Amino acid sequence: MKFGFDIDDTLINLREHGFHIYNQKLNQTVAIEQFHKLKTLEIHSIFGLSDEEGYEMWKDSLEEIYFTDCPPFSGVIDLLQQLTEQGHEIYYITARKPAYCEQTKQWLIDNGFPVKNDHFYCGMKDEEKVQIIKELQLDFYFDDKPEVLNTLLEETVKCFVKDQSYNQHIKLPRFKDWSKLELQLLEKNVI
Repeated sequence: MKFGFDIDDTLINLREHGFHIYNQKLNQTVAIEQFHKLKTLEIHSIFGLSDEEGYEMWKDSLEEIYFTDCPPFSGVIDLLQQLTEQGHEIYYITARKPAYCEQTKQWLIDNGFPVKNDHFYCGMKDEEKVQIIKELQLDFYFDDKPEVLNTLLEETVKCFVKDQSYNQHIKLPRFKDWSKLELQLLEKNVI
């Protein structure tokens, strides 16, 4: 079977990692509970930043957020390795900017993700991401972003939502914990 995965906030806890970096850089102590209540993908508002200031802060912090010690979600690497060992195809599909593609792929490999060169798609806008998902004819796709998932509702790919505070309105199967998702897939004889 073919499994497709978004990276940021699906496989790795990027926004929360960024939240901690913002607290440090801005010399603030915003409580993690405020972060978990955010209804937007963007995190700058809880730090008192305008949209423009938030954009600049994210842009200026991007390499640190992407390539330092951003943690993978618990159990995800084991699940992807297991799927690979069972002969399933794993595809990574991320809208990260083209300038970060090679470094992103290497970061995934360095952190234990099973990555094949021809199964890594990076550097596109969300609309292009959806097109790639369709062209690959994936059996399953995992993402957190409402704009991407909503465009796949009529497609044959079975989508799963990585539960986040900003995507509660999406009416698709969702999960919080990768190890519990693994049990769901086992129960349905998918893996």
